[in-house]
Amino acid sequence: MKPKDVLALFGLAALWGASFLFIRIAAPVLGPFLTIQGRVTLAGVALLLLLWGTRRSAAFRQYWKQYLIIGALNAAIPFSLIATAALHLHASLSAILNSLTPLFTACVAGIWMKERLTARKWAGIMLGISGVAVLVGWSSLPLTREVIMSVLFSILSTLSYAFAGVYAKKAFQNQSPLAVAAGQQMGASVLMLPLAVWDLPVAASDLSAVVIFSVLGLALFCTAIGYLLYFQLIASVGPTKTLSVTFLIPLFGVIWGVLFLHEQVTFGTLAGLAVILSSIFLISELPLPAFLASQQKEAREQQT
Repeated sequence: MKPKDVLALFGLAALWGASFLFIRIAAPVLGPFLTIQGRVTLAGVALLLLLWGTRRSAAFRQYWKQYLIIGALNAAIPFSLIATAALHLHASLSAILNSLTPLFTACVAGIWMKERLTARKWAGIMLGISGVAVLVGWSSLPLTREVIMSVLFSILSTLSYAFAGVYAKKAFQNQSPLAVAAGQQMGASVLMLPLAVWDLPVAASDLSAVVIFSVLGLALFCTAIGYLLYFQLIASVGPTKTLSVTFLIPLFGVIWGVLFLHEQVTFGTLAGLAVILSSIFLISELPLPAFLASQQKEAREQQT
């Protein structure tokens, strides 16, 4: 990877990791549904303007049903679950739990698309479950009913992402990623509208500059600009290297939570993070680093 690609990768991880910080700030004030309505609507408009500026089409007449489905699975449902969980969970804990998405994607792909679950993937799944137990069991938060339900909501959000990934692979083979991104945000905006109205009204005195910036940052930086970086990386270094951002997002989620919300990082947090990231490595079936592979090759040559 070139230096600019490495910077783009870390920038993407920093932005997507910051989304948990912004949600943690905005959701308790605006409510989870109004927060997410602001996110998907503003991001959708920004991406539509980009489509218009580049003279590309999202083919809404042809794909409107698919955009509603992917908008529900990849935005409205998981975003709302994460925002609801943020009422009781730290931003760092939410970011770490969100990294379970590849684990559930492997499970959904195995059931839906009949992809074989190898022994390595099964080991990753079991390790990921253990990581959740370590993370939650050693958390500084008390294990109240609200906290347990919030953890469950966070895990369910990753299951929704998993279904979205498999569905998108089947439904949007001839659509550009940018068109799908814009279509999914607008589809989610339509679906979120009735729920956002339910969250109203919000007292004007509660709309501080921090809350407003959090919604704008969530929509424009974490979502719209985040997608642009994502597409740039896909085109520049390919999907496999781009997916390594999965390992960086929870790290930035923890960093932002500590820096701006003064969240505690306990030994349980670090242990749970390490176990979950190890499970993602197994699930992803990433190849050995080049230097390890070369060492193994030299060892085999010496033996022969």
